[in-house]
Amino acid sequence: MKTTMDLPVTVRATDRASMERQLDEAVQDALTQAMHEGCQGILVTQVDPASFTVDLSDAVPFGLTREHRAW
Repeated sequence: MKTTMDLPVTVRATDRASMERQLDEAVQDALTQAMHEGCQGILVTQVDPASFTVDLSDAVPFGLTREHRAW
């Protein structure tokens, strides 16, 4: 049985396929935790062209995933 990751998760990738796979895994993990807690949404923040963070956020309504570019 897979356990959830500690949030936030930082994703760094050198190619698009790796980035998409890592982001999908991080968002799925965040979704599992969000469903368990039931009060926060998921925020995916692009820090630079090759790195992202995935975290739960009070600023995002439960049940939603929002993207933010911080650069």
